[in-house]
Amino acid sequence: MHEATVSPSGYRFRPHWELLPAGTRLWRMHRSRFAPVEFKPFDPDDPAPGRFHGTPEDPYSCLYAATDPETALAETLLRSVPYDPETGMRLVLWRQVRGRALNAVRTRCELKLVSLLSGAALAAVCQDNRLLENEGAEHYAHTRRWAREIRAQAPDAMGMIWDSRRNPSQRCVVLFGDRLADGPLDALPYRSIPDLGSPAGIEETNQLLEPLRAAVRHPLHR
Repeated sequence: MHEATVSPSGYRFRPHWELLPAGTRLWRMHRSRFAPVEFKPFDPDDPAPGRFHGTPEDPYSCLYAATDPETALAETLLRSVPYDPETGMRLVLWRQVRGRALNAVRTRCELKLVSLLSGAALAAVCQDNRLLENEGAEHYAHTRRWAREIRAQAPDAMGMIWDSRRNPSQRCVVLFGDRLADGPLDALPYRSIPDLGSPAGIEETNQLLEPLRAAVRHPLHR
């Protein structure tokens, strides 16, 4: 059955939980117009909403982050990017980092997250690895519906956590702004890059991406 025809409300979930301790350091790549701890509001006109963004039926704000800076960059910049045969690198266009920042944040309190960290945890919400690995607008429409139902059946969930597809040794989280109204994060100066598209920002970004054999192509280079 095509995934778009499946209604998640027909299933009863038994979510697994992961508790993220207070004081956990996370990194997020985001548009520079947002503060490091600011959640991205739901935008019905967003041309490319993410995997677990809100929907018109459940228009929550959200914040994506990762457990290290390399993963925060890779999860946004290395989606379906092939290796260049001449350089052996994955080359990122400058426009993908222009107007963006990388910042570290720290959790103020313990966060209760729905776990998607194992096959059993995915099965607990009637899913498999395709929820996390498939890409594209049609698939993301499906994953957003599934996130909406997970939220409906787990009303105390503050977010979700899963293993990074692009750096499997690390983890990613999405936090739900409507369930974290008291400001759950503090901004940290640690390894902050306020302008990823500047010459200094490109240099720092490429240092972080180098172990993953990736780099931002400088706008002056063809």
